[in-house]
Amino acid sequence: MKAKYLAFITALASALICPAHAQSFQSASEQAKKDLSEALNQLNEVRGKIAAEKIPLIREVTRLEDEVKQKEDELNRLRRLRDNKDLSLNRLRKRVEGLKAQNEYTASLLDQFVTAFETRIDFSETQIYSEKAKTARMSMLEPDLSQSDLFLQQLEVIASALDRMEELVGGYTFLGEAKASDGEILEGSFAVFGPTVYFASTDGSISGVTVDQVNSSVPAVANLGDSFTGITSFIEDKTGNIPLDPTLGKALKIEESKETIGQHIEKGGAVGIVIISLGAVCLIIGLIKLYEITSFKTPKSSEVQAVLSQIESGDTEKAAIAAAQISGVGGELLQTGVEFMEEKRGTLEEILYEKILGVRPKLERFLPFMALTAAAAPLLGLLGTVTGMINTFKLITVFGTGDAKSLSSGISEALVTTELGLIVAIPSLILHGLLSRMAKQKLGDMEQTAVGFINGVVAARGNDSKDAA
Repeated sequence: MKAKYLAFITALASALICPAHAQSFQSASEQAKKDLSEALNQLNEVRGKIAAEKIPLIREVTRLEDEVKQKEDELNRLRRLRDNKDLSLNRLRKRVEGLKAQNEYTASLLDQFVTAFETRIDFSETQIYSEKAKTARMSMLEPDLSQSDLFLQQLEVIASALDRMEELVGGYTFLGEAKASDGEILEGSFAVFGPTVYFASTDGSISGVTVDQVNSSVPAVANLGDSFTGITSFIEDKTGNIPLDPTLGKALKIEESKETIGQHIEKGGAVGIVIISLGAVCLIIGLIKLYEITSFKTPKSSEVQAVLSQIESGDTEKAAIAAAQISGVGGELLQTGVEFMEEKRGTLEEILYEKILGVRPKLERFLPFMALTAAAAPLLGLLGTVTGMINTFKLITVFGTGDAKSLSSGISEALVTTELGLIVAIPSLILHGLLSRMAKQKLGDMEQTAVGFINGVVAARGNDSKDAA
């Protein structure tokens, strides 16, 4: 029932609404057409305006595009200019860096040249070149001085060096001061000829070759004697005989470095003196022993045979007289043998051997001292080496290792004492061996004489009962 009721109401409402709806649709259609017509009119107007404004706008856009293209071209041109400028700037920077490096290298070369200039010229020439070199060196220490001003001062030194090179071709002279051998400072003229510098005093008192001298502000003059008297005329008149040194001054230095034996021993210090004293004593003892051993006379076989002949003949007194005529210890040995020839063989041997033993200390005395000298001298040399090295290390502590001359005293002591020790030890050892051999030879001769005498006495007695017993 309810569904039927709803369907009835719906149908009734539809019947009532349809006429009104048909009327509103028609009016809406008319309104739509009107609106469409107005819209088309407006569209046409807009199209007309667009058509009217399109060409100017296209022209404006074309103009703006042209301007944009020009701006882009200008931008590209400016970018190229910027890149070119950057590239040029980088090149300039590299060039500046290269020039700066060359400048620094040149400055270092100039600094080295100025610093070493005075060491490359002769010491006597520093009297005319030292002022400019000193000024240039002092300028190097000034922080406020510009590089160009420093270069100018250094170039003055180089100009002086070039002028000196030109003058060296033919030699040149200049005035200055030099020190004589007695220490007196004299004024005179210098002549630079090749690697050698000559000097002649104004008063004509000295002339010679200049040499460097330690702790001296002026060069010293090495007097070459009267053999070279032409140095003065060479300096004054450019003619004369002058000495030439192919060793470039080393010959004079070698000559000056030569030392006497006393100076050489003095370098060894106290230990060196002890070694030399010990060697001198050993030498004196060796000479004395050589005299003692060579003056030690042993009987000749003929003399021994003469004594034995008298014994064989039974004349004891003549045998004693013959033995007494033999000089030296050998004669005393035969006299003792004749005196005790009636004794048994064993007793006679003991008596003669006792005589020989009494001679041995005389022949061998002081020989142990020579052996001791040969052994002690190298040890003393080693002691000097140790003390010298200790002194050297002390000097190194005070002066460092830069000054070799200050260390030479300790090193000289260390080496000279070793040298002296070997010089004393080797001859002492040889002399001791020689004298020992000679002493043993003399004792051997004595023993041979004693044995020959005993054998002769025994033969003369005919092996009597006393000897047999």
